[in-house]
Amino acid sequence: MRSATLISPEQILQDSLKYTIFSWSKQKGLNPMNIEKAKGVYIYDRTGKKIIDFSSQLMNVNIGHGDQRVTEAVMRQMQDVSYVHPGMTTVVRAELGRKLSEVAPGTLNRTFFTNGGTEAVEHAIKLARMYTGRHKIITLYQSYHGATYGALSAGGDPRGLPHDSQGVPNIIHVENPFFYRCPWNSKTQEECTESAVAHMERIIKYEGPQNIAAILMEGESGTSGCIKYPPGYWKKVSEIAARYGILTIADEVMSGFCRTGQWFGIQHHDVVPDMMTMAKGITSGYIPLGGLIVKEEIIQAFDDKPLPLGLTYSGHAVACAAANAVIDIYHEENLVDRAAEMGRYMQASVAKLADKHPSIGDFRNTGLLGCIELVKNRKTKEPMAPWNAGPSEMEIMNKVAGKLTELGLFTFVRWNWIFVAPPLIITKDQIDEGLDIISKAISIADEYCN
Repeated sequence: MRSATLISPEQILQDSLKYTIFSWSKQKGLNPMNIEKAKGVYIYDRTGKKIIDFSSQLMNVNIGHGDQRVTEAVMRQMQDVSYVHPGMTTVVRAELGRKLSEVAPGTLNRTFFTNGGTEAVEHAIKLARMYTGRHKIITLYQSYHGATYGALSAGGDPRGLPHDSQGVPNIIHVENPFFYRCPWNSKTQEECTESAVAHMERIIKYEGPQNIAAILMEGESGTSGCIKYPPGYWKKVSEIAARYGILTIADEVMSGFCRTGQWFGIQHHDVVPDMMTMAKGITSGYIPLGGLIVKEEIIQAFDDKPLPLGLTYSGHAVACAAANAVIDIYHEENLVDRAAEMGRYMQASVAKLADKHPSIGDFRNTGLLGCIELVKNRKTKEPMAPWNAGPSEMEIMNKVAGKLTELGLFTFVRWNWIFVAPPLIITKDQIDEGLDIISKAISIADEYCN
């Protein structure tokens, strides 16, 4: 084995391209960032370039990079025990279950541990169907719930379209309550809520309420463009679900763990769902871990019969140790309030950018989960790149994305969106640093406004 310090950056890149597979990408012609280290809100490539991380990688490194309190917790656990059969227990598993129960709303009390968010969604769908005896799941078109067949089918992300022929059946999609681009041309957010709720109930009646096991929605929207729910939408949907005996599942994989200025995104909506899926921020990305937390009364249905769910790595001791350390950091650093405070600062700062840049059509943000939408014309809302844009339609936004990279900022540029979701430890000065780079990149888009 070669020491990492003896391998050249060129060899690392060559070996990565030759021997590994990259997600969501054509495999030829890639030139991935070659990262050497990371600390706080910055990552560093092997040329020494300092890059501000404005999306917490995949919106998961909530506590920032390189916090040695997590490293130490993982090392201590590995000195005792790294892995045991998921039918056994450890002190870190017990401790994590209790901590999650304490921060989750209502009677969400019992957690089944998974390897990540996709598996949490898979198990939520399976459990909802087993518990209710029903088979249909309702989700939103503009949503993302993971990349396995079940989770990808549940989401409405176009990355799932190549798999449609083998998709999981009995997933029913409905329109999003997206006020900026309202399908019902609503004049107010409240009108959008009423139209979207009526649409949801019509679909439920068309599909047969007696057939519907659950409604699955994100606590707060993420990769679909941070589409903010208009006032009262989640609560009204929850009330409809209760009326028909349908479970509600809040996908908190991205919006959970202080990201939105609450422990979970659903807490902005005065709703206690029947189940919540989680991952990402549970360990701040330091170790893979996910979970499905459910109401006590649901899991009690399996007190006297086997629960047919299982994973080899469920309750993995090292992952649980990492999660315990991360949750302690959330408390010690008061990152719920910090995310809310920095989110307000981000909101005000982007509003100033909008005065400067005619291409900024909308900014949707909750805490530190946000998205800038670029348009060619604010009145018509013509997007700088259309939803599900092909390569030939991404010329402008590719220039914007290239400028961000050139100037030392990492975030996701998807179609006409620039995501803004930095680690929760970010300072106002660092927000200014990142937005200054974004402003320079958006100036490119401004040239195409009409």
